[in-house]
Amino acid sequence: MNPRKRVLLAAPRGCCAGVDRAIATVEKALEVHGPPIYVRHEIVHNTHVIQTLEAKGAVFVEETEQVPENSVVIFSAHGVAPQVHAEATRRRLTVIDATCPLVTKVHKEAIRFAREGYDIVLIGHEGHEEVVGTLGEAPDHITLVDGPADVANVEVRDASKVVWLSQTTLSVDETMKTVDALARRFPQLLSPPSDDICYATQNRQEAVQRIAAEADLVIVVGSKNSSNSLRLVEVALSAGAHDAHLVDCADEIDETWLQGVRTIGVTSGASVPEILVDGVLGRLSPHGFADIEIIQSAQEHQHFALPRELTRRTGGSHE
Repeated sequence: MNPRKRVLLAAPRGCCAGVDRAIATVEKALEVHGPPIYVRHEIVHNTHVIQTLEAKGAVFVEETEQVPENSVVIFSAHGVAPQVHAEATRRRLTVIDATCPLVTKVHKEAIRFAREGYDIVLIGHEGHEEVVGTLGEAPDHITLVDGPADVANVEVRDASKVVWLSQTTLSVDETMKTVDALARRFPQLLSPPSDDICYATQNRQEAVQRIAAEADLVIVVGSKNSSNSLRLVEVALSAGAHDAHLVDCADEIDETWLQGVRTIGVTSGASVPEILVDGVLGRLSPHGFADIEIIQSAQEHQHFALPRELTRRTGGSHE
């Protein structure tokens, strides 16, 4: 008799508090100011979310100069460099800053350590929007390192005053490999006062690790430009999953992946609405995967208030 087919559904999964806040920020701005509302870069890295907000009147642009003067612009959850704020001021834009508070924390750490004369090693991926914003806070003090292989190229002014910070959406394990390599090179390396990798990223990686060891296949719901979603695929494979794929939605599931599979792990990145996970489960069910077991690895109760630019106008967070 063949063993039963089942789905191991990771928890927590999907939208984190920072993403919920960012999406709610655009929706509230449209309500308060009316469309169009301009958003610099994707508010979060998820295709479904972007298309939904565009249908409501949000206009996504790559650069501040594309926003008409005297308009309302929202800065995405990934954060921006100080020069972007300065450009918005020059263009007389009404700015609503939806930067995730956990990214803002990293920005403040960069500013403080630069002020204290430290060389800062920022662990992250070159070109990622969050990294660009953090680099802009203290460009003369920060060196970007993308993995342990980059550590040999780091040059500092004083080896006794070096601190590491990181992009919030990285793999915890991979980040610590880079930190270990830095510590061997700079024995007096200072760590940030708290881990920079955000609670939601860590929780989702730990959750997928729990299901991956038992899974023939792991399906991660998320967009291809989502760093934290891409990391979940990597974590699943390194934790023992036989196969793992990233899909934006149920339509991207290739039925050949299901051949010979008895256990499928399902999770989603930190910018993914639950409706997309429901779609994946609905796609799997006709193939015999109707038995769903939730694997809970952590509880999340975080909540971030809307940006003050909106709460000042409305008298409350309205979330």
